[in-house]
Amino acid sequence: MKRSHFFAQMARMKLIQRWPLMRNTVPENVAEHSLQVAMVAHALVIIKNTLFDGKLDPGTAVMRALYHDASEVLTGDLPTPVKYFNQDIASAYKAIEQNAEQSLLTMLPAELRTAYEPLIGGHVEDDYSQLVKSADILCAYLKCEEELSAGNREFAKARERLTAMLDARMNDEIRYFLDVFVPSFSLSLDEISTPGF
Repeated sequence: MKRSHFFAQMARMKLIQRWPLMRNTVPENVAEHSLQVAMVAHALVIIKNTLFDGKLDPGTAVMRALYHDASEVLTGDLPTPVKYFNQDIASAYKAIEQNAEQSLLTMLPAELRTAYEPLIGGHVEDDYSQLVKSADILCAYLKCEEELSAGNREFAKARERLTAMLDARMNDEIRYFLDVFVPSFSLSLDEISTPGF
């Protein structure tokens, strides 16, 4: 049986640092970020389904979120100011990401690839991709909140940019998450150790 390097590559997510151009009080890697995005994507689906008549599958959202930055094990995390410096760079980087995703898929045994294609490189614009993107932006926003609460002003401009991105995507489940869960991210351990309800 042929061996696969796929999960050895996925395990390297913990080695890819996010926010590489910025001073961080607490460094964040892609594995940590992906776990948080999966939890927030799950929460957004639960909120949508429970309160706003949604019909999405939480498991699908979680799995898409877990793999949403998988290509970065091959590309690294290109800083946003570089990635979106101009349209040519953004387009070129998108092509690099897609190439990396295809490389990862080819590492899987052929009989398993179709199960992973929707997770890595599916590039289908649907409710799940929109929801995972919202969760991704929310998690970046939460990182800014945590850094600013620790006195790190390095993240002030990033929070402004992410606030605008959230405003542009605003819907019922994002508003609920922002109102109910986000305020706790600027509190101390003692303050979040008591029940909120």
